[in-house]
Amino acid sequence: MRNAKRQLPRLCCALAVLACSLPRPLLAEMIGNCEVSGQKGADPITPMIPGQLTVRANLPAPGWWNGDRPDTVKDGYEYCMAADIAYRAGLDKVVVVYAAWAQVIAGAAKNFDLTLSQASITEPRKKTVDFSVPYFSSDIGVLVKKGTKMNATTIKNMRLGVYQGTTGADFVTTVLKPNQQVRVYPNVPALMAAVTAGQIDAALDDTADLLGQAQKSNGLLEVVGQYKTGESYGAIYPKGSPNEAAFDRIIQSLKDDGTLNRLAGKYLAEAWGTDPTQVPYFEP
Repeated sequence: MRNAKRQLPRLCCALAVLACSLPRPLLAEMIGNCEVSGQKGADPITPMIPGQLTVRANLPAPGWWNGDRPDTVKDGYEYCMAADIAYRAGLDKVVVVYAAWAQVIAGAAKNFDLTLSQASITEPRKKTVDFSVPYFSSDIGVLVKKGTKMNATTIKNMRLGVYQGTTGADFVTTVLKPNQQVRVYPNVPALMAAVTAGQIDAALDDTADLLGQAQKSNGLLEVVGQYKTGESYGAIYPKGSPNEAAFDRIIQSLKDDGTLNRLAGKYLAEAWGTDPTQVPYFEP
């Protein structure tokens, strides 16, 4: 028995050495709080800064980017999507750069590798920016203070607010055409503050984003309806980026192998607190 005890430290050391010598693919690779997958470096790119993927995002965006500032974000659907892109491109880290929404869709900046910011792919926007293959589908939702009575008919007589420069803003003014002047806000916090304070009766924006805002409101706000628009989100590349083809292959592989569905189930369902398919559809 005493001899067995003397052998125990040697056995522990041997097990430790064995664990360290295991093939790397058997150990989880992490970027931020995201467990990345696929083959590292399968589609190499030439990043703006060697060794890192520089990604722009418009914050806050709960569920998509979990954190209010670039330096605090370590997970979320789009952050972990960026982590997987970086890994499959052969890079070791993701650096997040804040971009105002007007900057996201303007197409002038070059200080990034790609933007992931729930940007809907539209023909007018294609004139100023290059989009990736689609990676997510979303419609236009209607957010109100909980208990507000509203339907597809009465909404046209209510005070509506939108986020400047978004497809939601375009939809309200060109398709819905309410009877009152639409109020336009420069960012999501201002839009949410307006509906919370009762300055407007409803905010219209992407259903996905509004569900996240409702979940954050501690029961004060709710999404009561949505409009079918067939929108798809795409990553935005600097115009003429040499990495576009490689990024497109990676994003398509993330769709094909179920990675994006896994991220949606992990981050968006938690952030939204509801199934978006259960939100009733309004006719414009």
